[in-house]
Amino acid sequence: MLSLSLRDLVVPGPDGPLLSLPRLDLPEGALVGVRGPSGAGKTTFLHAVAGLRPGATGRVRWGGTDLLGLSDEARTGFRARHIGMIFQDFLLFDELGALANAALPAMFRPRSERAALRARAQEVLTGLGLPQTARTVASFSGGERQRVGIARALAADAPVLLADEPTASLHRAAAEQLIDDLVRLAREGGRTMIAVSHDEALLSRMDLVLTIEGGMLAGDALRGAA
Repeated sequence: MLSLSLRDLVVPGPDGPLLSLPRLDLPEGALVGVRGPSGAGKTTFLHAVAGLRPGATGRVRWGGTDLLGLSDEARTGFRARHIGMIFQDFLLFDELGALANAALPAMFRPRSERAALRARAQEVLTGLGLPQTARTVASFSGGERQRVGIARALAADAPVLLADEPTASLHRAAAEQLIDDLVRLAREGGRTMIAVSHDEALLSRMDLVLTIEGGMLAGDALRGAA
């Protein structure tokens, strides 16, 4: 598990900072929601804590590692091993099946680690109700595609999950099932999860909900653990 510590984080933009956070500390294993109006800086925040915003200054420390102090190559390596990302638009290869998509991170790992990562991807797919099939993901429903995205994020057994509007493309029943799956997998693995969302059903399951407005942290509300 990894805690998160931010200090004087600034993400520059063409007309001033896109994000400015003087201080934020999140404990390891916490489930954290991030809410705010469109364009407020929520996705910028998520990308910044993943080390994906060029030009960002300050400190983004996961455990004992400051992402902004690493080289680009070292930052990419840290993400590959420690951070799983779940995207609103799934970002799957439609011509591939569920396992091939979920096991894509294996392509960027040493050969000796690939079989274990592929096995982990299949384990998560099965646990999410997606057994082995010859179908390509092009024929999958939105909920099935997002569960493939979750399996890809967890294939490397990452201690951190970052999710960007994970239920936005799903109908209500699929969204509710996905919320249950996400919370269960995060809790079972003791993972830290940060989820940007407008979905109050998802936010209500988080331990802590942050509000970002105008690129700044406007406040937070403690919630009971789900």
